[in-house]
Formats: sequence, C-alpha cells, structure tokens
Amino acid sequence: MAASESDLMAFYQRFQTLSLFNDSSSRLIEDLLLYSKNVVDALREENRSLTTQLTDSQLDLEHATRSRRELQQQVANVESRNRDLAADNHHLKNNNPFVVALIDGDCCLFKEDLVRQGVEGGKKAAYALRSAILEQCGDFAGNMEVIAKVYANLGGLGKAMRRNGCLEAEETLKEFTIGFTQGKATFDFVDVGHGKERADNKIKETAKWNLRNYNCKQLLLGISHDAGYAPFLDELFQDETKKRRVTVIEGVPTVRELVATGVNILNFNNDIFRSEKLVDKTALRTNIAPLATTTAAVNTPTVTNGNIPTPASSTTSTPANATASYAGAIGNASPPPKITLPIQPRPVNANARASATPKQPAWNPGPRGLDPPIKISPAALESIKKRKDNNKLCNNHYLRGPCSKGDACCFEHKYKPSKDEIDAIAFLARLNPCTSGQDCDVQDCIYGHHCPSVKDGVCTHPYCKFEDEDHPPGTKYRSTKTYDYFS
Repeated sequence: MAASESDLMAFYQRFQTLSLFNDSSSRLIEDLLLYSKNVVDALREENRSLTTQLTDSQLDLEHATRSRRELQQQVANVESRNRDLAADNHHLKNNNPFVVALIDGDCCLFKEDLVRQGVEGGKKAAYALRSAILEQCGDFAGNMEVIAKVYANLGGLGKAMRRNGCLEAEETLKEFTIGFTQGKATFDFVDVGHGKERADNKIKETAKWNLRNYNCKQLLLGISHDAGYAPFLDELFQDETKKRRVTVIEGVPTVRELVATGVNILNFNNDIFRSEKLVDKTALRTNIAPLATTTAAVNTPTVTNGNIPTPASSTTSTPANATASYAGAIGNASPPPKITLPIQPRPVNANARASATPKQPAWNPGPRGLDPPIKISPAALESIKKRKDNNKLCNNHYLRGPCSKGDACCFEHKYKPSKDEIDAIAFLARLNPCTSGQDCDVQDCIYGHHCPSVKDGVCTHPYCKFEDEDHPPGTKYRSTKTYDYFS
C-alpha cells in the first residue's frame, strides 16, 4: 500500500512537470505568434510605403520625361529663332543702313530765306538737307535712310532772329519747324527750352547711342560753332572706327578746337545753313540815337547878346550816299557853338532841382505785377538745397496743402519744416518760371512770374530759366542765362 502511494506521487510530480512544460510551450508559441504578427504588420506597412513611393517615382519619371521633351522643344525653337535673328541681323546690316544728323539749331541756323517761307520753307529745308546728305553717299544713296534731329530753344531763337531782322514774327519760325517735320517722318525739330546744356546733353547721348549701332554708317553733327564739343570728340576718337564715322556740318566757320581734333568737316552753307552768326540789330539802332543829337547840335543857331539868331554852318559836307556812323558824326561835327547871355542866370537851389526832377516809375513786368519778396534764412536755404533725390521736399505739399499725388509722389511729405524752411521752399519754387507768366490768374501760384534773382541790375543766377522780358530792361547776366545767340 505504501508503494502505491509513492507511485502516485511520482505520477503527480511527473504530471506537474509536464504541465509546467506545456505552459512554457504555450507561452513560447504565443510569443512566436505575436512576434510574427508584428513582423507581418511592419512588412505590410513597408510594402504600402514602397508601393506609394514607386507610384510617385513613376509619376515623377513621366513628368520629367515630359518636361525634358518640352525643354528640348523649347531649345529647338530658341535655336531656330536665333538662326532667324542672325539672318535678320545680317540682312539689316547689309540692307538697312542709315545716316544720322544731329544739329544744334541755336547756332547752326537755316538760311533766312527758307525760314521766312514758314511751313513750305521747312519742307524745302528738310528736302535740301536730305538731298545734300545722300549726295555724299554716292552709290549707296539708294539704300540709305537719313535721320535728322534739330535741337533748339525755339522761343529764344525766334526772338534772336526777330532782333536780327531776318524774321518779322517769331511764329514764322514755329511754322518752319512744322514744315521741317512734315517733309519726312525721320526728321524732327526738338524744342529743348532754356539752357544750352540740355541741347548739348541730348546731342551727346544720341550720338553715342547711334555710334553703337552698326547700321549707322555716318554721324553728322551740326556743332561747328561750339568749342565745348572738342573733349567729347576726343573721347569718341579713341576708337578709330568711330572717327571715320563722325563728320561736323559747318554752318558758321568751325572753331579751331574742333579742327584740332581731326574731325571731318562738311560745308552745306550754299543752300541750307547760314555762315554768319545772328547780330542783335536792335542794339545797333539804339546806338545810332546819339548821332541825331549830334547832328541837331551842329545846326543849333548862335545867339549873341539877344540879337536875331543865325544858323551855324558845318565846315564839312557829307555826301548823300555816305554811311552814317556814330564815330564819323563825332569826328566831322563842328565844334559846339558858344552861347552868350546878357543876364547871368540865377542860382538854382539843389533841393528844388531834385524835387523838380520827375521820379522814375518802378519796373512793372506785366498785368500780374511783381511777386511779393520772400525773406529767407541762409541756413534754412542751405538745409533745403542739400536734400537730394527722394529726400527732396514736395513744393506742392508744403506750399499749397496736401499733394494730390499722395503716396505716388516721389518727394518727401512726412518732414515737418520750420517757418524759415517753408520760406526757403517758396523761394526755390520761385526760381522756376510759371508757364502762364504774367497772364497767370492763380492766386496762390508758387512759381515765379519774373526773375527774382536781379540785384543792382545784375541777374545773379548762373542758370536763369527766365526770358529776357522777365528781367528789368538793361539787366546784365552773371553767367550765360540761355544760349548766347549773338556771341
């Protein structure tokens, strides 16, 4: 019986051992299944990601292929266009040459018989200039285009020609310019307004631009009067090819400074341009006035002790066809007659003489009259003048209220100037002529209606923009106000 119990205990122990083993095996299998599940899930996720990447790669490949083909097509198109442009350029170089004439019209002047004809004279001048230029082109004239630009201050030039006597009315010059531009589309008459520097700069800039164009076979410059172009020509002539393509059109005789540059010179004085400068003949007529006074003095009767006066005769007779001159009249006149009075004149009180002399009226420039004077602070004026470009203060904004352009205005609006600075802004604005002049009816006009820079009979502004009539009579200029037509 005891043996049986021991056997049972052994079986039970063996059973427990087997149970533990089975439990361990079950856990192992369970762990293996969980691990396998995780591996499978990870592989599925990776497979899904790879599938997406593969799809994207295929799409990218298709897009890259399509883009490459489009790029290849664009390159082919550009190459084709380049070939066409090269062919066109070659064609233009050989089939569309032109000559450019740039003329300073303030001194290279058209003949007065052409200008007097107005519109018709302008057309004739354009035709004559084009024909004269093409005549110099020889066998190439048939394919050559002529471009002509005349730069001038039409207002000042018209007045100068009227004072010279070659024009009766300034409007005739404007009519001439209209005809000059009507004759040919490539001919132009440009009004540069006041200031010789504008015409010079435009001529120089246009000259450089055309010399960079291979089709410009010859550049003609109407500047024979101006030595200031000599440095400009020296700069151009550093390139020998440009020197061969530049010619000066001679109106007045070419100044020696230009001749020294070795530039080619072409004379069109026979039919187109004047060979002499304008002369202010109104000044000459004014100087003849003393001649009349001298002649009257020669024929003044002599009075002796109250007797009947007898005419004094001149010892020198003047031929009828002689030319009157101021110097000649003085040299040939009889000595002034002596006048003897029986009664000595009473002394005149100096104060009485001064009071008897009528007071000369102040100069009146026109209907609007003189602008009110503006007192300025030199320090404030200098401060305002130092501002440059976008930092400049807006005249309209500070002198007439908010600027109508608002933020679109390129000048300063936010600065708060002092009263002295406001006065300085107003003073500087006055240096610009009002376009309506003395006819201006704008009460708060900020521009000048006459030159404000005249002191003691002298215009002190080095580059005055006002016309001669905007200055008191007899005003002298410290520097060249506008083009010196009578130099």
